[in-house]
Amino acid sequence: MTDPEHDAASSDGSNEIPNREKATLEHVEQIHTNERVPGHNNYYEKGGLRTYGDGEDHDHEPKMTFSRAMSLVAMAFLWTGSQIPVYLFGGIPPYIYGDLGGIDRWIWFVLANLLSLASVCPFVGSISDLIGRRWVAIIGATFLIVGMIICSTAHSMNIFIGGMVFSGIGAGINELTALAVTSELAPTAQRGKYVAVLVFTIIPFCPSVLWGQLIASHSSWRWIGLFCGLWAFIGLVMTAIFYFPPPRVNSQGLTRKEVLQQIDYVGGLLSIGGMLLFMMGMQWGGYEYSWHSAHVLVPLLLGAFMLVGFFFWEAKGAKYPMFPKRLRQEPRILALTLVITFISGANFFSILMFWPTQAFNVYGHDPVQVGIRGIPIGFSILTGACVVLALLSVFRGHNRELLIVSSILMTAGCASLAIARRDNLYQLWGLLVLAGLGIGGIVVPASIISTIICPDDLIATVAALTLAIRVIGGSIGYCVYYNVFVSKFVPAAKYFIGGTMETKLNITNVTVITEAIEITSASLIQELAYLPGIAGVPGAYEMVVYAGQVAYAEAYKYVYYVSIAFGSISIIAACFLGDISKKALSLPSFKPEATAARSCVEGALTAWLTWLCRDWLKARLPAFVARPDPGHVSSSTPSGASPFDTSAAQRTYPIHQPSLLSGLYPKKCGFQLQGTRPSPVSSHG
Repeated sequence: MTDPEHDAASSDGSNEIPNREKATLEHVEQIHTNERVPGHNNYYEKGGLRTYGDGEDHDHEPKMTFSRAMSLVAMAFLWTGSQIPVYLFGGIPPYIYGDLGGIDRWIWFVLANLLSLASVCPFVGSISDLIGRRWVAIIGATFLIVGMIICSTAHSMNIFIGGMVFSGIGAGINELTALAVTSELAPTAQRGKYVAVLVFTIIPFCPSVLWGQLIASHSSWRWIGLFCGLWAFIGLVMTAIFYFPPPRVNSQGLTRKEVLQQIDYVGGLLSIGGMLLFMMGMQWGGYEYSWHSAHVLVPLLLGAFMLVGFFFWEAKGAKYPMFPKRLRQEPRILALTLVITFISGANFFSILMFWPTQAFNVYGHDPVQVGIRGIPIGFSILTGACVVLALLSVFRGHNRELLIVSSILMTAGCASLAIARRDNLYQLWGLLVLAGLGIGGIVVPASIISTIICPDDLIATVAALTLAIRVIGGSIGYCVYYNVFVSKFVPAAKYFIGGTMETKLNITNVTVITEAIEITSASLIQELAYLPGIAGVPGAYEMVVYAGQVAYAEAYKYVYYVSIAFGSISIIAACFLGDISKKALSLPSFKPEATAARSCVEGALTAWLTWLCRDWLKARLPAFVARPDPGHVSSSTPSGASPFDTSAAQRTYPIHQPSLLSGLYPKKCGFQLQGTRPSPVSSHG
């Protein structure tokens, strides 16, 4: 017998439409005021974070088509293409300035890349969120190609530095775009897996120092520029052919004039100019010019003034600011995350910019051995990034604990490198891995946390903010480290190199001793063999080289001592972080049971191998293509689909793969040996 209430309801078909309308009205009424996006009625943000109401399905994974899969591959080319120029060129400065000259300013080709990258990121991030990714990605790849053409055809160091400026602009644009596009193409529940795969695409370039050394020593360093340019060109072509995203929700319905009016031009000018001038002043100070000189004070103070003006403009003056107030959904977590990003950036540079040079200045210049010494850093940073990325899902957040552990590993690993001596390289391998794991675990979660606690439609904006903050922190940290290094290397070089030449080789000519110290500081030790008193004397060359290696070892350890202070601040800040578990669990189809093994190993290796070997498997394993039982749901990958077709969702956490930067050799410094007559020596710092 049927329920009378059920019969009444079912017999009155006229009630169905009112009931549906009522449900719709109830749904609309649940959109809170803080979920509305100012100036946009075509979508809202659930909980102030997740994009809804834009006509798109944000709760189920879209079908993995060939075009979608190739779009992801294109982003992998853009991602790796944004990293490899500074990876490869940064490992071979002696070959570059040996050919082009400019030994007194070569470090600026590394700094030019980083500073231009950090400067354009915030402005480009906000524009990308507004107008879309496709043309931004194409423009970024074009900048990279132009930069590599300039670098590989340069005949002076200044031209080469100019090429690296273009390369840095393109790198900043493409790194942000690749992460943001992957965020939008990936299922939310599988964002860890997608990001892990994207990060894993850098694996072939982890031994970048080795590849750079082998290319430059056996051929010409200019081939590196050709390779990087072709790599960026492939990414550009694939993006142009396969990537056609839907219109941006935050510019949909707006005219072109209205879109242009929402770009913060004043904020872009103040942020780019302020960061460039401030960081250039920081790098010139104590390096090429005195801290009291106008060459340092003018850009430093003007840059600081522009940055202060930028903050006031964003807070009070901008109608459409680069960093909207909607970013501050969790102000304490965001602020502390940026503090950790800034401090860890400073600590980050202590190992990324000093260990590669220490690897040959202390332990020898053999190209293969130099490359091998750089491998632990690259692979351990990559491993730390992917492991912590996956653990954020495994532990349902617990970002505070993960960042504390990573900060401790980074601080302990970097500080322990202070034990390095000329004769104990074997003790450093494990310490390098420890430091790399901590560095990877710091940089990745900081970016992830910022994207989880900020609105979906501002994902590139917040990713750009974290990247810029990290580079600024690294720039300031490098300035501190370098000045500490020089202050220790100068007296050590006088004592060990000068002492060896004077007491063991009976060389008392101040000019010759000073030249030997300058040659050693420039890492051009083969030139020592031609100095008077060393040329033709058996064993003299080896004695002076060894003395220089000992002097370097004495100076480098103080860099790692200073890194303890930065690391300690990072640990303290991590202790006060709020938990993001609730925010993470609010993501559509969030699956906390996902494991690191599934995210990294299955996503990066098994799935791709299965996809690539599908024809072989079909021929030898009939079950691989057997039709499923009608009563069961098939779990195998559909024909024509990519192995990425895994689960429901929308956007990936953009992360920033830390640079595996190599390079930074001490410049010529002014030396005057005690007890000898003065001699004119270059005063460049």
